[in-house]
Amino acid sequence: MSKSLFNDFEDVSSKAWKQKIQVDLKGADYNNTLIWKTNEGINVKPFYHADEFETLPNVSKSKATEWKIGQCITVKKAKEANLKALDAINRGAENILFYITSEDVSAEDLFQNIDFEKISVAIKCEFLSVEFIEKLLKVNSSAVKKSHIQIHTDIIGNLAKTGNWHNNLNDDHNKFEAIVKSTNHISVDLSLYQNAGANIIQQLAYSLAHSNEYLNYFERQKAYSLSDVQITFNIATGSNYFFEIAKIRALRQLWSTLASEYGANTECHINATPSKRNKTIYDYNVNMLRTTTECMSAVLGGSNIVYNLPYDALFHKSNEFGERISRNQLLVLKNESYFDKVNNPADGAYYIESLTEQLAEKALELFKDIEANGGFLSQLKEGTIQRKIKESASKEQSDFDTEKLVLLGTNKHPNLEDKMKTDLEISPFLEIHKRKTLIEPIIEKRLSEKLEITRLDKE
Repeated sequence: MSKSLFNDFEDVSSKAWKQKIQVDLKGADYNNTLIWKTNEGINVKPFYHADEFETLPNVSKSKATEWKIGQCITVKKAKEANLKALDAINRGAENILFYITSEDVSAEDLFQNIDFEKISVAIKCEFLSVEFIEKLLKVNSSAVKKSHIQIHTDIIGNLAKTGNWHNNLNDDHNKFEAIVKSTNHISVDLSLYQNAGANIIQQLAYSLAHSNEYLNYFERQKAYSLSDVQITFNIATGSNYFFEIAKIRALRQLWSTLASEYGANTECHINATPSKRNKTIYDYNVNMLRTTTECMSAVLGGSNIVYNLPYDALFHKSNEFGERISRNQLLVLKNESYFDKVNNPADGAYYIESLTEQLAEKALELFKDIEANGGFLSQLKEGTIQRKIKESASKEQSDFDTEKLVLLGTNKHPNLEDKMKTDLEISPFLEIHKRKTLIEPIIEKRLSEKLEITRLDKE
């Protein structure tokens, strides 16, 4: 057929659709009945139309056909971590993220038999050491180059999470600069803000202000070009499906805008992991449903790598079954659900395009306010960022407590016969240890903790 059937139908404007809806409402108020307002201050309408856009935003240069299945591995002993990585690769993992806790780890043992031509590798260290990073990169420089290995070093993220620098401000920045020069890579962790309860606009604005501190630093140094540096954003995706898709798209748009002002690389790399904030220890199998939709949002939004969260990660130690299930969820999405067949799959979806535009605009406005008031580091030291996140988290917690925000199996339709006390291998609850810090740390906290503690006390 060479003639489109749609040519036989007249276009219907958004105005005509709204008039028809108002007739069908039979006197009920359109705004009160069909429009709802989110915690981000966005009014969600019942329909979206092409004539509401002068031009659709040109957001993504991401390639959903190339997203990779990631596997996170905590390294205590190099040989054990290596064997675990090789097993994950054989079972479908395409990227390995090694989380290293000690400088005593042998790089040779850690990388043994990994085919860097096929598998990409990322490294995140609990400590800050230029010497250790250089040792990693010298193990097999040709293999490392082919794999485009990512070194995740985020000194400001460490400050925000722990309340302290690794050593001190100057020493941390000097070591950070040396690592960036040797790796051509900057990492920004905005998963902390999501898991602590920040709303989506705050997550985007804080990630922009966070990364702007690094850009400002290198601009002041005037000794290093940012045009070849790759930036990676490590994000956490929540359960607000379409908003999370729009969040990732907006992040790419915002970074491109900011980077262009510095002459930096306008492309960014995004790694996504499901949020811990909405995960539960009761009726924990529901966590698999939550992580599935959150991984779907990550892929459709344009994430480069998706690291799934095992359904039992809150209360079980790392185990083969939980990690296999989490990896298989991604394998099903890629190989059986066709989530790797189309690039930029959200393009042209008017609802998502509208959300992307609004989130980007509101986040940019908040970012400008942060910069006008001294910048991200200054507001961290003053406690402004922490206070704003607490306010957002408190609002979300209130919605959970009143069942406006539902976590199935926890605050809605709980299985009261489900017993957890004997199954807790690790504590799923926030533990506070008193220590001296430079600033108030940003604390991650799950929504269901208070309810779960109350229930555990009754068992």
